[in-house]
Amino acid sequence: MPTGLTRDTGWQIGVSRTLPHPPSVVWDFISRPEGLALWLGSDTELTPERGAPYRTAAGVTGEVRGYRPADRIRVTHGTTTLQVAMAPAADGARTMLRFHQEHLASAEERERQRTHWQRVMDQVEAALDRP
Repeated sequence: MPTGLTRDTGWQIGVSRTLPHPPSVVWDFISRPEGLALWLGSDTELTPERGAPYRTAAGVTGEVRGYRPADRIRVTHGTTTLQVAMAPAADGARTMLRFHQEHLASAEERERQRTHWQRVMDQVEAALDRP
């Protein structure tokens, strides 16, 4: 089976990075409007409960599938499923942040989304590094 293709979820991609910020700082950013705009879409508000619907300014709709504060947010996003998750590094001063998307249509879409998530990660890191 090719890399990124699974039996259960089709094509998927994951991008992760360890950021030099404690988990509380990373969570506060990714779960609030400025952070949501980067990874989910502008003008997006999430109600932190399973089944809650949302809509982005671009017209993408979905629903919350899971929301565990300071751990992960899982949502449907159009025909795919997105998850942003985090884990503290052993020293507690850094955080591993991960974006994962599944149910992608093809290997080509997987590569496009890899580029997209790497860019999003760069934007999240830059935003967190601003004074």
